This record gives sequence, structure tokens and C-alpha cells, in this order.
Amino acid sequence: MVHHSRSVALRVLAACVVLAFAGVSHAQSVFRVTTIPEEAATEQMRKFGPIVKYLEQKLGMKVEFTPVSDYPAAVETLVNKNIDMAWLGGFTFIQAQNRSGGKIIPIAQREEDTKFQSVFIAKTSSGIKTLADLKGKQVSFGSQSSTSGHLMPRSFLLQANIDPDKDFKRVAYSGAHDATIASVVSGKVEAAALDITVWNKFVKENRVDTKDVNVFYTTLGYFNYNWAVHADMPAALREKVTKALIDIDPATAQGKEILDLNRATRYIPTQAGNYRGIEAAARSAGLLK
Repeated sequence: MVHHSRSVALRVLAACVVLAFAGVSHAQSVFRVTTIPEEAATEQMRKFGPIVKYLEQKLGMKVEFTPVSDYPAAVETLVNKNIDMAWLGGFTFIQAQNRSGGKIIPIAQREEDTKFQSVFIAKTSSGIKTLADLKGKQVSFGSQSSTSGHLMPRSFLLQANIDPDKDFKRVAYSGAHDATIASVVSGKVEAAALDITVWNKFVKENRVDTKDVNVFYTTLGYFNYNWAVHADMPAALREKVTKALIDIDPATAQGKEILDLNRATRYIPTQAGNYRGIEAAARSAGLLK
């Protein structure tokens, strides 16, 4: 009898162990990644495909890239833990911090994100040469939640005593950096502000004719983008992901492909304190509720 109850107990214990492991693997069998949609979904998939494959190798689990419809959706999915890691801009990171009560942790940024810049572009035939020349003109920003396409350009304008809402004939929001360039090229607006790396990419790929549309003003540097996770992520996994990102090596073919697509020389560690300047700019521009 003793033997029988012992074998039942062992079977129950074994079943519990199996269930416990099933629970663990079920909870985290897929690592989900998203990004603020700065460019078209096809471009996002192209840009983040290789890093997803790389993370699968490093984490030993399935990694899924899930595009979202707009910038606020990227914030919400991370805050609500519907995804595990997001590529955020400085401003969307601050919004996520705000929404989550300080539960979002930035783990890595590109070297380029320590001194990021925005550019203002206009038709070369427009006669627009300075920020002051934008008064009375139709001007486009990117997404309202964009750091480099809205928040920072707006804060540099305000510092120059130019209030877009009062001084511009019309303020437009294109939604994404590639759309911003298109709106100036097509003449929908006379000038616009965007992320310097997207502009440089378009110029390098001959997707814009600089004789027709070009940069007339480049901002000072500021901290920008990061890869961020929720504070509730197990510390061991967070460390593993952080190490994987920082270990991406430009000397390897795989590393070079990832970094080139992400417009990065390499990833470096980052921390929430780096984004205080962005938060101050957002408050002064009245964009952080």
C-alpha cells in the first residue's frame, strides 16, 4: 500500500514538474518585438528582420516582429506587456515611462543616439534659408509622437521664438519620415522637419534630388532612440537581451548587416537618466500631458 501511494505521489509530482515547465515555456516561448512605425511596414520588416533572427539564436527562443499601426500603439503594447521589447524614440520612451508609472527600462541605444539631430528641409527654389523664413509657410512634422520629426524640431523653433501654431500658415503631420520627405517633394508643404538618418539614407540611395529639395537647418544634438523593455521582465532575460544587443559585432557579416539596416555603428548601454532632456523639451513644448 505504501509503495502504491508513493508511486501515485511521485506520478503527481512528476506531472506537476511537467506542468510547471510547460507553464514556464508557455509564458515565454515567444519573445515579441515591435518598433515605432517611422517608415512603411515593409521597410520595418526589412530593417528589423536580421536582428530578429540574431536574437532567436542568442535567446534560444522564437522571436516575432509585430508591426503596429502608429506611435501610440507602440507605447501601449509595451506598457500593457503585449510585447517584450520595443524600439522607441526618446519621446515615445518618455510617454511609456509616464503611462507605466516608471516601469519601462531602456537597455540599449545606438552610438548615434547620444548626439542625434533633426534636419529641416525645403525646396531649394523656395527661398527658405533660416527657421525665421518658415513664418507664414506650410510646414510638416512627422508623427505627433515623433522625437526627431516633431518634439525636438518644435522645441528648437520655440527657442528661436517661433511658435508653429501661431506663426505657420499651416502645420501638417505626415505620420512618418519617408512621408515627410514626399510631402516636400510633391509641394504639399513648403518645408518639413525629420530624422537626420532617414534623410541621409534617402540621399545616399538617390531617392531624393538635393538640387530640388535640401536641408537648410540642422539642429543641435540630443539623446534619442532606445530598445526598451518592461521592468516586470525577469532580470536574467533582460540581461541576456541587453548583452545580445551590445555584442552585435560590425566585424562579422551578420553584425554588419544588422547595424547597417539599423543605421548604427554599434549598440551601447543606456539608462533612463539620458532622456531627461527630452522630457524637459516635451514639457516646455506642452506635449507631455
